[in-house]
Amino acid sequence: MRALIFGADGQLGRALVATAPPGVPVTALSRAQCDITDAAAVDHWVNTLRASDLLVINAAAYTAVDRAETESDLARRINVDGARNIARATDDFDFEPWLIHVSTDFVFDGQSGTPYQPNATPNPLSVYGQTKRDGEEEVLNHCHMSTVIRTSWVYAAKGHNFVNTMLRLMRERDEVRVVADQIGTPTHAASLARAIWNEKLLDSGEAIIHWTDAGVASWYDFAVAIQEEALALGLLQRSVPIIPIATAEYPTPARRPTFSVLDKSATWAITGPARHWRHELIDCLKDLTA
Repeated sequence: MRALIFGADGQLGRALVATAPPGVPVTALSRAQCDITDAAAVDHWVNTLRASDLLVINAAAYTAVDRAETESDLARRINVDGARNIARATDDFDFEPWLIHVSTDFVFDGQSGTPYQPNATPNPLSVYGQTKRDGEEEVLNHCHMSTVIRTSWVYAAKGHNFVNTMLRLMRERDEVRVVADQIGTPTHAASLARAIWNEKLLDSGEAIIHWTDAGVASWYDFAVAIQEEALALGLLQRSVPIIPIATAEYPTPARRPTFSVLDKSATWAITGPARHWRHELIDCLKDLTA
């Protein structure tokens, strides 16, 4: 197997490169090297690397949830047009590479009382969620050898994400206020990357799967854990009060699902279960101490 990764400069893209199996040649393309909204550029790279065992991974995405409400055209070009360009490129060539396309829990409206199954009906609340859902449809409609992987609350040691934002605020402020009535599952980018590389998952041929770390949390729970573990590792020198608040007290341009836990039972039956999100959080924070 050899791999072609789009979006290699993002937190998942970097994790995919870092966790690539030994002996697997990887071509990792940043946005500067290949803009996925450019269909000709995407075609060029897929055709250049043509091989019967090529795995194409689309880790590129517009993920600024609130800015997407005013930058909807840009979000659509990347999340929808870009996904279509990659899907068509991987389906046009006779060697038929496999496409892994990464999506999000934000395709759901959060009204379910139980974790969302892969076949649950999407109902996005935001421009970001809608463009990611439309991107899924482009992949499923234009590439018959593909898998859509939905995940949630992804973070890494580098990049703009909740963990790094909380660490900064805990250093700068005397208290931190965090939403406590949105429930999901934090997912370490390295954990997701290892799942994507799992050969059993690649061989399953599933059209849509769900993968996150194990367990559930509110954003408030996540923030409390970040502070506790960061203090233990010496990344923070003091603790500050963390105040739980309701979503209504922290209005944002984009609506977010209140409950977006994904059901991973079918995936874990193939790959084995994920580790609990708190164990993965500790691993991520340890990377910041290195």
